[in-house]
Amino acid sequence: MPSFDIVSELKHNEVVNAVDQATRELATRFDFRGANAKFELNDKVITIIAPSEFQLQQMLDILSLRLAKRGIDVQCMKIDDPVINLATARQLITLREGIDSELGKKVQRVIKDSKIKVQAALQDKQVRVTGKSRDDLQAVIALIRAAELEMPMQFTNFRD
Repeated sequence: MPSFDIVSELKHNEVVNAVDQATRELATRFDFRGANAKFELNDKVITIIAPSEFQLQQMLDILSLRLAKRGIDVQCMKIDDPVINLATARQLITLREGIDSELGKKVQRVIKDSKIKVQAALQDKQVRVTGKSRDDLQAVIALIRAAELEMPMQFTNFRD
């Protein structure tokens, strides 16, 4: 039976490249010259440090633009509220990947409500979709792409 997997993954090397590009742009911008502003990347958490909240917002815009240009969907960013004290402002951005059980159930519900003759099963951090015909699977792919989900979805492991 034909099948494929619905996943939500990040390309970590592209994330590193986007943060490096944002850091380089920060060094060349006139409004950040002499300011103690920087990006820090630890695994899946990006920390933005700047002298003020306004500069924090500008740095977030720079980072979002760089991530988008590197092919990373900005929907995967979970942006925390900024922490502001007298000297600095800092903000944590967590990059989410994988399909949790709540989102997996939502994807299954979208597929089931469409009345397409396929089965969707949540496995670990992915949703496996199986059906009798390739056309049904392609219809499910189009359906998921059109659905408004809070995470970017990719389709892998397509087997005939």
